[in-house]
Amino acid sequence: MSSGLQPMIPYGRQDISEADIQAVVDVLRSDWLTQGPAVPRFEQAVAAYAGAKDAVAVNSATAALHIACLALGVGPGDTVWTSPNTFVASANCALYCGASVDFVDIDAQTFNMSIGCLEQKLKSAAGSGKLPKVVIPVHFAGQPCDMPAVHRLRHKYGFQVIEDASHAIGASGWNSCVGSGLYSDITVFSFHPVKIITTGEGGMALANDANLAERMRQFRTHGITNRRELMQSRPVDEIWNYQQIELGYNYRMTDFQAALGLSQLRRLDQFVNRRHEIAKMYDHELRSLPVISQMQLPQIRSSYHLYPIRIRESLCGRSQRQVFDFLKAADIAVNLHYIPVYRQPYYQALGFSGGYCPEAELYHRECISLPMYSGLSDVQVQYVLTALKKALAV
Repeated sequence: MSSGLQPMIPYGRQDISEADIQAVVDVLRSDWLTQGPAVPRFEQAVAAYAGAKDAVAVNSATAALHIACLALGVGPGDTVWTSPNTFVASANCALYCGASVDFVDIDAQTFNMSIGCLEQKLKSAAGSGKLPKVVIPVHFAGQPCDMPAVHRLRHKYGFQVIEDASHAIGASGWNSCVGSGLYSDITVFSFHPVKIITTGEGGMALANDANLAERMRQFRTHGITNRRELMQSRPVDEIWNYQQIELGYNYRMTDFQAALGLSQLRRLDQFVNRRHEIAKMYDHELRSLPVISQMQLPQIRSSYHLYPIRIRESLCGRSQRQVFDFLKAADIAVNLHYIPVYRQPYYQALGFSGGYCPEAELYHRECISLPMYSGLSDVQVQYVLTALKKALAV
C-alpha cells in the first residue's frame, strides 16, 4: 500500500519543544548535572499534580517498582501478584527482592486485571494460607484498573498495593488523579520516550506515607542517609555526614532529566487532551469494523498511552499477523502489547506454562496497538484508518 512518500508512522513518539530543550540546556550550563535542585522540583510538581504527599524520582519505572517493593518489605518467602498483560518489569521487580510472582488473568473488555479473577484467586489463596504480600494492578494503555474494588479486597485479605501507572500519568478515576494514593500504598509512573511525558529514561514512585518515601530515597541512593536520627553512633571526631544503613542501589535521576520532565509536565494536560481527540477519531470509525477496542469505564478518564484493538478473525477472515504485516507494509509501525509475561522463556523456566491465564493469551493472539501520540496529525489518523480497513478487507 505504501506509496514511498508516506513517512513511517510510529506507534508512539515523544513531543519535544524548544522550551524543553532550553530547560535541559540551562541545567547543562549550571553547576549541577547529577541529582541537584531540579530533581526535588520535579518530584514536588508531580506530587502536587497527582495529589500525593511525596514523590521519589528515579532513573526508570523499573527502578521505581523495585524500590517500591523493597520499601513494602517484599523479600524471600513472599509472593507478588500482577497482571500478565504488561511489560516484564511489573513482575521482575518482585524477583529482584527474592520473592515469587503469580499472575491474575485480565478482563476481556478493559484488558486490565480482572477483579472477578482476583477475588476468586484470593479466596483460594486464603484457604491454602498463600495470600500475596503485594498486588500490582497495571493501568494498561492508560486506563486505570478498578482501584476501589482492589481497595475493598485489600482490606478483606490484608495485602499491600502498588499501582503500576507507567502508562497512566494524567489519567483519573473515581474523583481523583492517578497517583493520589487513595487506593494504594505506592504509585509508579514511567517517563520513557513513548510515554505521555518523558525524561528520556526515568520513573517516579509516589506515596502518602513519609516513612515509605524515606525508605525509597535510601534505596535510590545506595542505602545511604544523612538524617541524624537514622544514623548509628559514631566516633566524636567523625566529620562525614552520611551512613549506609541498608543495601541500596544507584537509581538516581539526573538534573537535566528532571528539568526535561518538569518542562514536559507543563504540557501534560495538553498531551492527554490531544490523545483523547485521536481516540475519538479511532472510536468513530472502528465501531463499524470487525475489531474490539478497549472498553472505557464511565468512572475514569484514560491518558490513552496506547490504543489497542483486538482483531476479530472470525468476522473478517484476516488474522492478527496478516493485519499486522499489512499495516507494517503501509509504513505504519503498529506494535503488540503484550506477550503474557509468564510466556517469556525466563518465566517458563520458573514453571509457568501455556493456558495459565486464558483471557490474556486470547488477547495476545488478537491484539494490535495502533499509533497513538500527541503529535499524530488528523491526516495521519485517517491514513491509519484507511489502511486498517484495507487490511481487514472491508
